[in-house]
Amino acid sequence: MNSGWIILDKPSGMFSRRAAGIVARMFATRTFGHIGTLDEMASGVLPIALGAATKMIPFVEDVRPSIKEYMFSLQFGFETDTLDLLGHEISRTDIIPSRPDVLSVLPHLVGDIDQTPPAFSAVHIDGHRAYDLARQGRVIDMPPRRVHIDALELLNIDGDIWTFRTRCGRGTYVRAIARDIAKLCKTTATVTMIRRTESIGFSIKNTVKLDFLENLFNNGGDFRKYLESVDFGLGDIPVLNLDGTSAVLYKNGGFIVTGGADGMRRVYAGSEFIGIGYVTDGTLRPKRTI
Repeated sequence: MNSGWIILDKPSGMFSRRAAGIVARMFATRTFGHIGTLDEMASGVLPIALGAATKMIPFVEDVRPSIKEYMFSLQFGFETDTLDLLGHEISRTDIIPSRPDVLSVLPHLVGDIDQTPPAFSAVHIDGHRAYDLARQGRVIDMPPRRVHIDALELLNIDGDIWTFRTRCGRGTYVRAIARDIAKLCKTTATVTMIRRTESIGFSIKNTVKLDFLENLFNNGGDFRKYLESVDFGLGDIPVLNLDGTSAVLYKNGGFIVTGGADGMRRVYAGSEFIGIGYVTDGTLRPKRTI
């Protein structure tokens, strides 16, 4: 089984799970996961874990920066039920804000704010996904939640398409940012493009496109060279090397006296990564083994 990470540039027009599944089939593994779901319409950075790398997802999320960066575009004057072009129009207005009006409201959406997620989202409501309830036509009482937006700026106006950049924390919905910009300007808007350019420290510059990978796979190219190691993304965790006997003990769940400060460790047997452990009171305890 092939294990490791693919940092994918997900294309627009497919769900994150489907994109990850296509990659997993190329690498002949049934076990896969991804960090940070992208909307169907959205494109950009999607870290995909294959095989044993799925065990590392919580640790990668824990040690890497939580901030994500997006470019997004919107069109003022109408709103859909999904807040993007994939939805059905539910309202329309003639009110189009001026550039100064838009610039004046952006500071109100920066910092720690209360944001109401879109009705079409993966938020759980009474044990159900919000998007499932929304597709049934049910009215959803969506509670707001605290999110952090680090930066929000207007980049460009091209006709009736306004493009923005934002840096935001976990749980923030870009479609909700667009909705709230319009609301503060006393109008409505719909997102026309979302592109994630950074996710937990992985940049769009370091991604590989899905169609490029598929072309290599279908034509006998070396697609495997884009598979990063299982311990990729864990570089901020201190390393602990074990000898052969201790490594076997560790893999079998044994505790090992190592000394040293308390904290998380990347554990290796020589050059082989064998898992994540914690040192407590000078003793290494396995947390995840590979």
